[in-house]
Amino acid sequence: MNIVYLIGLALAIFFTFFGIAVSMDGLVPTLNVTNLGNFFDVPSILIVVGGTLAVMVACYPKLAKSFPAHVKIMLRAKAFDPSIYVEQLTELAQIARKNGLLALEEKANEQTDPFFKQAIMLIVDANDPDRVRSILENDIEQTSARHQEVVAMYERGSNAAPAFGMIGTLIGLINMLKALDGADMDSLGPNMSVALVTTFYGSLLAHVLFNPIAANLTARDEEEILCRQIIVEGIMAIQSGENPKFLRERLMTFMRQKMREGEFQSGGREKKEKKSRKK
Repeated sequence: MNIVYLIGLALAIFFTFFGIAVSMDGLVPTLNVTNLGNFFDVPSILIVVGGTLAVMVACYPKLAKSFPAHVKIMLRAKAFDPSIYVEQLTELAQIARKNGLLALEEKANEQTDPFFKQAIMLIVDANDPDRVRSILENDIEQTSARHQEVVAMYERGSNAAPAFGMIGTLIGLINMLKALDGADMDSLGPNMSVALVTTFYGSLLAHVLFNPIAANLTARDEEEILCRQIIVEGIMAIQSGENPKFLRERLMTFMRQKMREGEFQSGGREKKEKKSRKK
């Protein structure tokens, strides 16, 4: 579960409603829940939410129905860990060096990642190295393009929400001005607040919902693409018969320095444990 996103979302909502419902009487905060009613207007919600979703569906009709799946991807814990792929590729390199590439077929069938399984089977089937790299890199490019299209849908929603907020404000102002002639001036303030609340809804929808979703999906895409790049480099090195130890060191360069240090320390601990077991 992506706890950080949920905490950030909860804090954003909390501070927004805190600013609405709490007023300061000197240094003493005073809670006034009735203020929340000033920010609730059904027509404004329909204009902003309905209009924004309609634009997203119109621009991305095939992707809009997958909104629950996108939220599930965003909320799940880190699914792609580069260090795991580095260790698996190192193990595959050791097997291939001892028993040949055909011995990797069994390991390929154990893989839950379809891309990893495909990569292993391509070298097991003795395909040309250039062809293997071309197939895998094309797969990465197409996957990233599909991910970026999903991200673009939420960015579109983030841009559309404030625009519909402004449209709602203009609608409210036009109706208010049309009814101004001969109207009670005491109603001017309440009518103006209703006209402006749609701008509030548009900004809230864009910056609290759609922008974080787009950012989190972009991060997930980067994690997956990094792991796939590691797989490609590792598979090509295995096919060329590279030394497993050197392969591991080379693949570690794809990871951030802190992750490398963590891997080095865990690797050192594993070696010590193996030595102690032998004793």
